[in-house]
Amino acid sequence: MKDGIHPKYYPEAVVRCACGNTWVTGSTVQEVRTDVCSACHPFFTGEQRIVDSEGRVDRFYRRLRQAQSAQGEDASEATDQEN
Repeated sequence: MKDGIHPKYYPEAVVRCACGNTWVTGSTVQEVRTDVCSACHPFFTGEQRIVDSEGRVDRFYRRLRQAQSAQGEDASEATDQEN
């Protein structure tokens, strides 16, 4: 390797997750901070969490209910017209 062009490597860099989990790995920075890890990510834990940013999930469910109720009204109108 050429001298002076590669970053310093820390073989015992500490990784800290927002959930409090920590582990040691190799990295070019001494301390790494992360928001999610395998101990708290829903894919690994099997827990489903809905992160609601600005009411988007609520707005989706409201639109879904409106669409379902509209389909129900259309079905009832169609049966009324047949009779």
